[in-house]
Amino acid sequence: MANCKKGCCHAELKKDDHGHDHQHGHDHGHSHDHDQNLSAQEIIQEITPAVLSFVVLFAGIIIDFLGIPFFQGSIDLLNWSIPIQIIWYGIPFILVGCPVIKEALLLMVKEKDFFNELSLMSFATIGAFAIGEYAEGLGVMVFYAIGEVVQGLAVSKSKKNIKSLLDVRPDIAHVLRDDKIIGVDPKDVLIDEIIEIRTGEKVPLDGILLTDKAFFNTAALTGESVPRGIKQSEEVLAGMLSSEKTVRVQVTKTYSDSTLARILKMVQDATENKSPTEQFIRKFARVYTPIVFALALSVTVVPIFVLGSEYVFVEWFYKSLIFLVLSCPCALVISVPLGYFGGIGLGSHHGILFKGGNHLEAMTNLKTLVTDKTGTITKGVFTVQKIVSENENQLLQYLIAIEKHSTHPIAKAIVEYITPKNLEAIALNNVTDIAGKGIKADFNGQILMAGNNKMMLDHNITVAPELLTYANTVVFVALDQKFLGAVVVADEIKEDAALAVQQLHQLGVNIVMLSGDNKDIVAEVAKELSIDEAHGELLPDGKVSFFEQLKLKKAPKDIIAFVGDGINDAPVLALSDVGIAMGGLGSDLAIETADIIIQNDEPSKIPLAIRIAKATRAIVLQNITLAMGVKVLVLILGVNGLATMWEAIFADVGVSLLATLNSSRLLYKKFN
Repeated sequence: MANCKKGCCHAELKKDDHGHDHQHGHDHGHSHDHDQNLSAQEIIQEITPAVLSFVVLFAGIIIDFLGIPFFQGSIDLLNWSIPIQIIWYGIPFILVGCPVIKEALLLMVKEKDFFNELSLMSFATIGAFAIGEYAEGLGVMVFYAIGEVVQGLAVSKSKKNIKSLLDVRPDIAHVLRDDKIIGVDPKDVLIDEIIEIRTGEKVPLDGILLTDKAFFNTAALTGESVPRGIKQSEEVLAGMLSSEKTVRVQVTKTYSDSTLARILKMVQDATENKSPTEQFIRKFARVYTPIVFALALSVTVVPIFVLGSEYVFVEWFYKSLIFLVLSCPCALVISVPLGYFGGIGLGSHHGILFKGGNHLEAMTNLKTLVTDKTGTITKGVFTVQKIVSENENQLLQYLIAIEKHSTHPIAKAIVEYITPKNLEAIALNNVTDIAGKGIKADFNGQILMAGNNKMMLDHNITVAPELLTYANTVVFVALDQKFLGAVVVADEIKEDAALAVQQLHQLGVNIVMLSGDNKDIVAEVAKELSIDEAHGELLPDGKVSFFEQLKLKKAPKDIIAFVGDGINDAPVLALSDVGIAMGGLGSDLAIETADIIIQNDEPSKIPLAIRIAKATRAIVLQNITLAMGVKVLVLILGVNGLATMWEAIFADVGVSLLATLNSSRLLYKKFN
């Protein structure tokens, strides 16, 4: 594991210009090539050098403790007397130590970076070998390599969470060319070409469905377990899976511009957006490491002037090596970014895409959530809520007969509700749509009307008074000046909206709803869900103005977030401290504007995002406390001559290993 591609680094996905996958606090590092999920054989290959070196180290310590004579001897080679221990500890050092030294030298030569964790550890281990402390010199690199193994596996697990959710693009697209279906690379398919997706195959590119209504498994994209029905001419996204039949899709975006490809790139770039804590650690390491080198040098040099003839170089040089190892900031520069990376992976596993550690950390201070209504709190789809009539079947017969001539969303909702009832069809003539009021038609010489109260008033038709008190949309029906009844139509509240509001309140978050909908409807939804504050009839610029006022009132450290559909709410998303796109997978603007994307439209994922952020923050603080606490303790022991290189090794690579294991807990954390 500890080879030239490994090092004291954290888990970044994007490679730098030198081919290193990760960056230290000082912007250099060694790569963890865990972009693919590791097989059992690959894992064995990764851990073998560290395991073999540990076995040799442990065996050597036991042999030395037992005082076996041969271990204290030497062999003659080319007129050189070489101690057995150099050979014993030197061979495993080649496996785990030389690659780190090589990488440190490359950083010095290519990037003029002389002061970093790798050079610090290299000087310490070489120095230990130079004064005969072979086991301790090897121990630094062995435990470091073990830490790298654990860290690498943790990174792989986190990437697996992300890739299992997102990387679902097929390698072949079946495209229609010259009346033949041929298999080509999805990158070679052009816009407007027609592709065929067979049963069980994944959609390779975004497009428009040409086939009649079909069902698609969207679990990999949204986490929905129930297949989604998509109608002809509606959008199909790359990564969906045709679940019942062969379908054809007209491509609307190239491979690189597909929604899924852009989300994958977003996730891959996520760790570039550092949290404030990560940024501090990076800056800290840049200044801290050179100071450590200077102090270590002073530990060796200064006693010369104080002790004079009593000065023993080996003794003080050994103390400086202890100081070097002890002061190495590996535990911080590994565990802190790895903690945030684990949080991003955990969020992806739950269908929550954080665009970076900065947005993840910001959610821990969320105090006010401003939310849109339609498509966020509600489903954005009208459904019939109530029917008021003495003769329900007759009312529904008239309604479906007249509303099927309208393209209004409310009319469509009514038709969809009545159609499955298979009522006897009624023929109408002279159907007329009256803008802003409703629709009317001739039925056997009588006037049939379906519309709002304005239409009823225009024709002097008296409706039931209690129907005028509804905040939701009411469609009144009359025949030949006689009121027959009405249906109440509303945008249905999402199943988990009440739970989301309850959990947000438990987390101390104030909720404000802004909507362009009728203020009475907005007020009723807010009352039903116990939302703290609600305002309706707001145009997009009105939402912006209101949001700006909220930002002026908040405390400096408090975070105010906005959650919307990512399209017409884009201005407020951009203005917020944290922009959250609800169901933003199908919206290009959501991907560009939002900081967090909730893939499956569930409001309850917002409090879950806060809990993930707080769990991540807790892990990071634990790691910082552990790293600094142990180092300070061992440093005090060292000053009093009570600490050896072994204690320093534990305080550095040992604590790094513990912090990495602690960070890995995020990857297995369960939420109720």
